[in-house]
Amino acid sequence: MTDALPITLVGTPVLHQPCRPVERFDDDLARLVETMFASMYAARGVGLAANQIGVDQRVFVYDCPDQDDVLRKGVVVNPVLRLPGIKDRRLDEGTEGCLSIPGCSAQLARPDRAVCDGFDATGAPVTVHGTGLLARCLQHETDHLDGFLYIDRLPAAARRAVLAEHDQRRKAST
Repeated sequence: MTDALPITLVGTPVLHQPCRPVERFDDDLARLVETMFASMYAARGVGLAANQIGVDQRVFVYDCPDQDDVLRKGVVVNPVLRLPGIKDRRLDEGTEGCLSIPGCSAQLARPDRAVCDGFDATGAPVTVHGTGLLARCLQHETDHLDGFLYIDRLPAAARRAVLAEHDQRRKAST
């Protein structure tokens, strides 16, 4: 069984810069993916980007339902996100949280559909079509790999409120 790693928290530099593309599809990448799944499950998440365990590589894993409650599981290496055009875009006004800001959440509108192209852990091309929560997950995890957290998409006041709540939770747990 693979050991889980601790989740990297907001403010850690690796979360706030773009990750490096994966260049080698080898045993090290396979082990990283196993560790990422173990870490995601240990934290009770539905998606996890490599930088959330301190690894500067463009990889994310997910185990998340789509809008039809069909559980979808996989890995995307070097993802490229595609969203519907403005005319075809419908927003999901849902609540979003993040393992790197534990216990906090905020309303954040995101497109209700997304497509993510990339590769699996062996280097084979993959395309993931996401709806519902899976669409949100694909966008959220790709944002992580680009150096953004969901709070970076919030209005300034909402972002400050989430960070203040995070600070209060952290102080209360120490």
